[in-house]
Amino acid sequence: MRISVVAFSTNGCRTAMRIRDSMPEHDFTLACKTTSDTLGLTNIEGKTIDWVGLRFKDSDALVFIGAIGIAVRYIAPYIRRKDKDPAVICLDEHGEYTIPILSGHIGGGNRLAKELGDAIGSKVIITTATDINGKLSIDTFATERNLRIGNLLVAKDVSARILDGGFVGFLSHVPVISGLADGLTPASEGELGVCISYDSKEKPFKRTLNLTPMDITIGVGCKRGTDPRKLQDYVTDTLESLNIDVKRVASIRSIDLKSDEPAILSLGDAFKAPVMFHTSEELMSLEGEFSSSDFVRSITSVDCVCERSACMSGDTLILRKRSHDGMTVALCRKDFRISFD
Repeated sequence: MRISVVAFSTNGCRTAMRIRDSMPEHDFTLACKTTSDTLGLTNIEGKTIDWVGLRFKDSDALVFIGAIGIAVRYIAPYIRRKDKDPAVICLDEHGEYTIPILSGHIGGGNRLAKELGDAIGSKVIITTATDINGKLSIDTFATERNLRIGNLLVAKDVSARILDGGFVGFLSHVPVISGLADGLTPASEGELGVCISYDSKEKPFKRTLNLTPMDITIGVGCKRGTDPRKLQDYVTDTLESLNIDVKRVASIRSIDLKSDEPAILSLGDAFKAPVMFHTSEELMSLEGEFSSSDFVRSITSVDCVCERSACMSGDTLILRKRSHDGMTVALCRKDFRISFD
Protein backbone atom coordinates (compact mmCIF):
# COMPACT_ATOMS: atom_id res chain seq x y z
CA MET A 1 0.00 0.00 0.00
CA ARG A 2 1.34 3.45 -0.91
CA ILE A 3 1.03 5.62 2.19
CA SER A 4 1.98 9.30 2.40
CA VAL A 5 2.55 10.71 5.87
CA VAL A 6 2.82 14.38 6.80
CA ALA A 7 3.72 15.69 10.24
CA PHE A 8 3.53 19.24 11.62
CA SER A 9 5.91 19.13 14.58
CA THR A 10 9.09 17.44 15.77
CA ASN A 11 7.06 15.02 17.89
CA GLY A 12 4.97 14.35 14.80
CA CYS A 13 8.09 13.57 12.79
CA ARG A 14 9.13 11.13 15.47
CA THR A 15 5.73 9.42 15.30
CA ALA A 16 5.90 9.31 11.49
CA MET A 17 9.19 7.43 11.63
CA ARG A 18 7.80 5.06 14.25
CA ILE A 19 4.89 4.24 11.93
CA ARG A 20 7.20 3.60 8.98
CA ASP A 21 9.55 1.40 10.99
CA SER A 22 6.67 -0.60 12.48
CA MET A 23 4.97 -1.33 9.15
CA PRO A 24 7.73 -2.33 6.70
CA GLU A 25 5.27 -4.14 4.41
CA HIS A 26 3.95 -0.79 3.15
CA ASP A 27 5.54 1.79 0.83
CA PHE A 28 5.87 5.00 2.85
CA THR A 29 6.60 8.58 1.83
CA LEU A 30 7.34 10.76 4.86
CA ALA A 31 7.20 14.56 4.82
CA CYS A 32 6.66 17.39 7.25
CA LYS A 33 5.77 21.07 7.43
CA THR A 34 7.44 22.63 10.43
CA THR A 35 10.03 25.24 11.39
CA SER A 36 11.20 22.99 14.21
CA ASP A 37 13.61 20.04 13.99
CA THR A 38 12.48 17.69 11.19
CA LEU A 39 14.64 14.79 12.40
CA GLY A 40 15.78 14.30 8.82
CA LEU A 41 12.32 14.20 7.22
CA THR A 42 11.80 16.19 4.02
CA ASN A 43 10.23 19.56 4.71
CA ILE A 44 7.54 20.36 2.14
CA GLU A 45 8.51 23.24 -0.11
CA GLY A 46 5.71 25.50 -1.27
CA LYS A 47 2.11 25.12 -0.18
CA THR A 48 1.13 22.05 1.81
CA ILE A 49 -2.29 22.03 0.16
CA ASP A 50 -0.61 21.50 -3.23
CA TRP A 51 1.44 18.61 -1.82
CA VAL A 52 -1.75 17.05 -0.48
CA GLY A 53 -3.37 17.39 -3.91
CA LEU A 54 -0.54 15.43 -5.51
CA ARG A 55 -0.67 12.74 -2.83
CA PHE A 56 -4.44 12.37 -3.37
CA LYS A 57 -3.57 11.21 -6.88
CA ASP A 58 -0.63 8.89 -6.24
CA SER A 59 -1.30 7.43 -2.78
CA ASP A 60 -3.61 4.75 -1.42
CA ALA A 61 -3.70 6.48 1.95
CA LEU A 62 -2.73 9.78 3.57
CA VAL A 63 -1.79 9.99 7.24
CA PHE A 64 -1.85 13.38 8.96
CA ILE A 65 -0.02 13.70 12.26
CA GLY A 66 -1.53 16.73 13.96
CA ALA A 67 -4.94 18.24 14.59
CA ILE A 68 -7.92 16.83 12.68
CA GLY A 69 -8.89 20.37 11.72
CA ILE A 70 -5.62 20.73 9.80
CA ALA A 71 -6.29 17.54 7.89
CA VAL A 72 -9.87 18.52 7.07
CA ARG A 73 -8.86 21.90 5.66
CA TYR A 74 -6.13 20.39 3.47
CA ILE A 75 -8.18 17.54 2.01
CA ALA A 76 -11.43 19.50 1.50
CA PRO A 77 -10.70 20.75 -2.07
CA TYR A 78 -9.84 17.25 -3.30
CA ILE A 79 -12.67 15.10 -1.92
CA ARG A 80 -14.65 13.57 -4.80
CA ARG A 81 -16.50 10.35 -3.96
CA LYS A 82 -16.04 7.39 -1.66
CA ASP A 83 -14.94 4.98 -4.39
CA LYS A 84 -12.30 7.42 -5.67
CA ASP A 85 -10.78 9.06 -2.60
CA PRO A 86 -7.79 7.57 -0.79
CA ALA A 87 -8.07 6.61 2.85
CA VAL A 88 -7.27 9.52 5.18
CA ILE A 89 -6.21 8.92 8.78
CA CYS A 90 -5.29 11.39 11.50
CA LEU A 91 -3.11 10.87 14.58
CA ASP A 92 -2.12 13.24 17.35
CA GLU A 93 1.58 14.06 17.40
CA HIS A 94 2.35 11.48 20.09
CA GLY A 95 0.46 8.73 18.28
CA GLU A 96 -1.86 8.05 21.21
CA TYR A 97 -5.03 8.19 19.09
CA THR A 98 -5.65 7.07 15.50
CA ILE A 99 -8.82 8.21 13.72
CA PRO A 100 -9.84 7.37 10.12
CA ILE A 101 -11.66 10.39 8.70
CA LEU A 102 -12.21 9.56 5.00
CA SER A 103 -12.79 6.39 2.95
CA GLY A 104 -13.03 4.19 6.00
CA HIS A 105 -14.77 1.38 4.11
CA ILE A 106 -14.02 1.27 0.37
CA GLY A 107 -10.68 3.03 0.74
CA GLY A 108 -9.68 0.73 3.60
CA GLY A 109 -9.20 3.54 6.12
CA ASN A 110 -10.74 1.67 9.05
CA ARG A 111 -8.71 -1.45 8.33
CA LEU A 112 -5.47 0.51 7.95
CA ALA A 113 -6.19 2.49 11.14
CA LYS A 114 -6.56 -0.76 13.10
CA GLU A 115 -3.35 -2.10 11.57
CA LEU A 116 -1.55 1.12 12.41
CA GLY A 117 -2.93 1.12 15.94
CA ASP A 118 -1.69 -2.42 16.51
CA ALA A 119 1.71 -1.53 15.08
CA ILE A 120 2.46 1.44 17.36
CA GLY A 121 0.12 0.78 20.30
CA SER A 122 -2.29 3.60 19.45
CA LYS A 123 -5.97 3.70 20.50
CA VAL A 124 -8.11 3.52 17.34
CA ILE A 125 -11.30 5.60 17.20
CA ILE A 126 -13.81 4.23 14.66
CA THR A 127 -16.97 6.27 14.07
CA THR A 128 -18.73 4.50 11.17
CA ALA A 129 -22.12 3.15 12.25
CA THR A 130 -21.83 -0.41 10.95
CA ASP A 131 -18.50 -0.89 12.70
CA ILE A 132 -19.49 0.45 16.11
CA ASN A 133 -22.69 -1.63 16.02
CA GLY A 134 -20.95 -4.80 14.88
CA LYS A 135 -22.99 -4.97 11.66
CA LEU A 136 -22.03 -5.91 8.12
CA SER A 137 -20.63 -3.02 6.06
CA ILE A 138 -21.51 -4.13 2.56
CA ASP A 139 -19.02 -1.80 0.87
CA THR A 140 -16.17 -3.01 3.07
CA PHE A 141 -17.22 -6.61 2.48
CA ALA A 142 -17.23 -6.06 -1.29
CA THR A 143 -13.92 -4.18 -1.40
CA GLU A 144 -12.04 -6.75 0.68
CA ARG A 145 -13.29 -9.59 -1.52
CA ASN A 146 -12.61 -7.99 -4.90
CA LEU A 147 -16.28 -7.47 -5.74
CA ARG A 148 -17.10 -4.44 -7.87
CA ILE A 149 -19.91 -2.36 -6.39
CA GLY A 150 -22.62 -1.54 -8.90
CA ASN A 151 -24.34 1.41 -7.21
CA LEU A 152 -23.00 3.27 -4.19
CA LEU A 153 -26.39 4.77 -3.32
CA VAL A 154 -27.99 1.32 -3.17
CA ALA A 155 -25.00 0.10 -1.11
CA LYS A 156 -25.68 2.90 1.35
CA ASP A 157 -29.34 1.87 1.58
CA VAL A 158 -28.36 -1.77 2.13
CA SER A 159 -26.09 -0.85 5.05
CA ALA A 160 -28.78 1.41 6.52
CA ARG A 161 -31.39 -1.34 6.25
CA ILE A 162 -29.06 -3.82 7.93
CA LEU A 163 -28.50 -1.34 10.75
CA ASP A 164 -32.27 -0.91 11.18
CA GLY A 165 -32.89 -4.65 11.16
CA GLY A 166 -34.99 -4.56 7.97
CA PHE A 167 -35.15 -7.16 5.20
CA VAL A 168 -32.20 -7.39 2.82
CA GLY A 169 -32.30 -10.32 0.40
CA PHE A 170 -29.19 -12.14 -0.74
CA LEU A 171 -28.60 -14.12 -3.92
CA SER A 172 -25.24 -15.40 -5.13
CA HIS A 173 -24.25 -17.23 -8.29
CA VAL A 174 -20.77 -17.57 -6.81
CA PRO A 175 -20.17 -20.35 -4.28
CA VAL A 176 -20.51 -19.13 -0.67
CA ILE A 177 -18.29 -21.18 1.63
CA SER A 178 -19.54 -19.79 4.93
CA GLY A 179 -22.77 -18.84 6.62
CA LEU A 180 -24.34 -15.47 5.75
CA ALA A 181 -23.68 -12.38 7.79
CA ASP A 182 -26.43 -11.20 10.13
CA GLY A 183 -28.80 -8.91 8.26
CA LEU A 184 -28.87 -10.88 5.00
CA THR A 185 -31.64 -13.33 4.12
CA PRO A 186 -31.42 -15.91 1.29
CA ALA A 187 -33.94 -14.81 -1.34
CA SER A 188 -34.49 -14.53 -5.08
CA GLU A 189 -36.89 -11.57 -4.98
CA GLY A 190 -37.96 -8.73 -2.73
CA GLU A 191 -37.82 -4.97 -2.30
CA LEU A 192 -34.10 -4.67 -1.60
CA GLY A 193 -31.27 -7.16 -1.94
CA VAL A 194 -27.69 -8.02 -2.81
CA CYS A 195 -26.87 -10.06 -5.90
CA ILE A 196 -23.40 -11.49 -6.49
CA SER A 197 -23.26 -12.42 -10.14
CA TYR A 198 -20.96 -12.47 -13.14
CA ASP A 199 -23.69 -10.47 -14.91
CA SER A 200 -23.64 -6.93 -13.51
CA LYS A 201 -27.08 -6.20 -15.01
CA GLU A 202 -28.98 -9.00 -13.24
CA LYS A 203 -31.84 -7.52 -11.17
CA PRO A 204 -33.63 -10.13 -9.02
CA PHE A 205 -34.77 -7.52 -6.49
CA LYS A 206 -36.77 -4.33 -7.02
CA ARG A 207 -33.68 -2.50 -5.85
CA THR A 208 -30.62 -4.65 -6.46
CA LEU A 209 -27.09 -4.03 -5.26
CA ASN A 210 -24.99 -5.81 -7.87
CA LEU A 211 -21.61 -7.08 -6.70
CA THR A 212 -19.51 -8.37 -9.59
CA PRO A 213 -16.50 -10.66 -8.99
CA MET A 214 -13.35 -9.10 -10.39
CA ASP A 215 -11.90 -12.37 -11.55
CA ILE A 216 -10.40 -11.53 -14.97
CA THR A 217 -6.81 -10.47 -15.61
CA ILE A 218 -6.00 -9.08 -19.06
CA GLY A 219 -2.54 -9.50 -20.51
CA VAL A 220 -1.83 -7.18 -23.44
CA GLY A 221 0.84 -6.20 -25.92
CA CYS A 222 0.83 -3.77 -28.82
CA LYS A 223 2.99 -1.94 -31.32
CA ARG A 224 4.39 1.44 -30.36
CA GLY A 225 1.97 4.25 -31.07
CA THR A 226 -1.14 2.07 -31.22
CA ASP A 227 -4.27 4.19 -31.06
CA PRO A 228 -5.72 3.88 -27.52
CA ARG A 229 -9.29 3.64 -28.79
CA LYS A 230 -8.32 0.90 -31.20
CA LEU A 231 -6.79 -1.25 -28.43
CA GLN A 232 -9.71 -0.58 -26.11
CA ASP A 233 -12.20 -1.67 -28.77
CA TYR A 234 -10.17 -4.80 -29.52
CA VAL A 235 -10.01 -5.84 -25.87
CA THR A 236 -13.70 -5.03 -25.35
CA ASP A 237 -14.68 -7.07 -28.41
CA THR A 238 -12.57 -9.97 -27.12
CA LEU A 239 -14.36 -9.89 -23.75
CA GLU A 240 -17.78 -9.66 -25.38
CA SER A 241 -17.01 -12.59 -27.69
CA LEU A 242 -16.50 -14.72 -24.58
CA ASN A 243 -19.55 -13.26 -22.81
CA ILE A 244 -17.36 -11.70 -20.12
CA ASP A 245 -18.78 -8.61 -18.40
CA VAL A 246 -16.23 -5.77 -18.53
CA LYS A 247 -16.86 -5.11 -14.84
CA ARG A 248 -15.14 -8.40 -14.08
CA VAL A 249 -11.74 -6.99 -15.07
CA ALA A 250 -9.44 -6.97 -12.03
CA SER A 251 -6.20 -5.77 -13.66
CA ILE A 252 -4.42 -5.13 -16.94
CA ARG A 253 -0.83 -6.33 -17.23
CA SER A 254 2.05 -6.06 -19.67
CA ILE A 255 5.83 -5.85 -19.88
CA ASP A 256 7.62 -2.87 -18.33
CA LEU A 257 8.96 -1.88 -21.76
CA LYS A 258 5.39 -0.67 -22.37
CA SER A 259 5.00 1.24 -19.10
CA ASP A 260 4.74 4.54 -21.01
CA GLU A 261 2.48 3.25 -23.79
CA PRO A 262 -0.69 5.43 -23.85
CA ALA A 263 -2.82 2.69 -25.41
CA ILE A 264 -2.12 0.30 -22.54
CA LEU A 265 -2.32 2.93 -19.82
CA SER A 266 -5.70 4.09 -21.12
CA LEU A 267 -7.13 0.61 -20.56
CA GLY A 268 -6.95 1.26 -16.83
CA ASP A 269 -9.34 4.19 -17.14
CA ALA A 270 -11.58 2.33 -19.58
CA PHE A 271 -12.02 -0.70 -17.31
CA LYS A 272 -11.52 1.06 -13.95
CA ALA A 273 -8.74 -1.34 -13.09
CA PRO A 274 -5.06 -1.00 -12.17
CA VAL A 275 -2.43 -1.35 -14.89
CA MET A 276 0.63 -3.36 -13.84
CA PHE A 277 3.95 -3.91 -15.57
CA HIS A 278 6.48 -6.71 -15.15
CA THR A 279 10.10 -7.10 -16.14
CA SER A 280 11.17 -9.61 -18.78
CA GLU A 281 12.92 -11.60 -16.05
CA GLU A 282 9.71 -11.83 -14.02
CA LEU A 283 7.70 -12.89 -17.05
CA MET A 284 10.20 -15.52 -18.19
CA SER A 285 10.42 -16.97 -14.67
CA LEU A 286 6.87 -18.31 -14.96
CA GLU A 287 6.62 -22.04 -15.50
CA GLY A 288 4.15 -23.52 -17.95
CA GLU A 289 3.40 -23.79 -21.65
CA PHE A 290 3.06 -20.50 -23.46
CA SER A 291 2.77 -19.39 -27.06
CA SER A 292 6.11 -18.43 -28.54
CA SER A 293 7.22 -15.83 -31.08
CA ASP A 294 10.86 -15.42 -32.09
CA PHE A 295 10.11 -11.88 -33.28
CA VAL A 296 8.60 -10.87 -29.94
CA ARG A 297 11.51 -12.48 -28.12
CA SER A 298 13.99 -10.48 -30.22
CA ILE A 299 12.30 -7.23 -29.18
CA THR A 300 11.33 -7.91 -25.56
CA SER A 301 13.40 -10.94 -24.47
CA VAL A 302 10.03 -12.62 -23.74
CA ASP A 303 8.47 -15.26 -26.00
CA CYS A 304 4.86 -14.18 -25.34
CA VAL A 305 4.11 -10.95 -23.50
CA CYS A 306 0.33 -11.15 -23.23
CA GLU A 307 0.00 -14.73 -21.94
CA ARG A 308 2.81 -14.45 -19.42
CA SER A 309 1.58 -11.03 -18.26
CA ALA A 310 -1.92 -12.36 -17.64
CA CYS A 311 -0.51 -15.35 -15.75
CA MET A 312 1.44 -13.08 -13.39
CA SER A 313 -1.85 -12.89 -11.48
CA GLY A 314 -1.39 -16.54 -10.54
CA ASP A 315 -4.76 -17.45 -12.06
CA THR A 316 -5.82 -19.89 -14.79
CA LEU A 317 -5.24 -19.02 -18.43
CA ILE A 318 -8.62 -19.16 -20.19
CA LEU A 319 -7.71 -17.40 -23.45
CA ARG A 320 -4.37 -17.91 -25.13
CA LYS A 321 -2.78 -15.25 -27.27
CA ARG A 322 -5.22 -13.62 -29.64
CA SER A 323 -3.70 -11.10 -32.07
CA HIS A 324 -4.85 -8.53 -34.57
CA ASP A 325 -3.03 -5.71 -36.35
CA GLY A 326 -0.11 -5.55 -33.93
CA MET A 327 -2.25 -6.00 -30.80
CA THR A 328 -2.28 -9.10 -28.59
CA VAL A 329 -4.50 -10.11 -25.69
CA ALA A 330 -4.73 -13.09 -23.32
CA LEU A 331 -7.01 -13.69 -20.32
CA CYS A 332 -6.72 -15.39 -16.96
CA ARG A 333 -9.57 -16.17 -14.57
CA LYS A 334 -9.51 -16.49 -10.79
CA ASP A 335 -11.43 -19.34 -9.14
CA PHE A 336 -13.85 -17.29 -7.05
CA ARG A 337 -15.35 -18.20 -3.67
CA ILE A 338 -17.17 -15.97 -1.18
CA SER A 339 -16.85 -16.08 2.61
CA PHE A 340 -18.36 -13.85 5.26
CA ASP A 341 -15.81 -14.97 7.85
